Amino acid sequence: MTTPEALNIAEEAGLDLVEVAPQAKPPVCRIMDYGKYKYQMSKRAREARKKQTVINIKEIKLRPKTDEHDFLFKERNAKRFLESGDRVRFFVFFRGREIVHKDIGEKMLKRIVEDLKEVGNVEAPPRMEGRKMTMLLAPVNLKEKRA
Repeated sequence: MTTPEALNIAEEAGLDLVEVAPQAKPPVCRIMDYGKYKYQMSKRAREARKKQTVINIKEIKLRPKTDEHDFLFKERNAKRFLESGDRVRFFVFFRGREIVHKDIGEKMLKRIVEDLKEVGNVEAPPRMEGRKMTMLLAPVNLKEKRA
């Protein structure tokens, strides 16, 4: 059907001519109420957004001189974050001459990986970024945990 014919039919019915598939040969159009169509599409998009899960990245900051109790406290928080499904980024900040002792920061991050291996996987291994060493842990998939 030609475009003017379709427009006349749509106008007589009090509806709109809407192009549904422009990439098809020939393009596909439909006679419908465009306002109602837009409303249904926004409703579908809202439903799709509701079903999405948002993954947050929590950050935990450490120093080479972080005490044992503080370390365990931060590790416990990281475990809680990973169990709730969030990713955790660890920072080890080096101030002044501490930068010479990068091995201490690396040991701390390796210890965290070892202690949290049941709840988290290493997504980004420890690496230096200026005066800080960073590492990213992602939660273990719940399906893998059950198997």
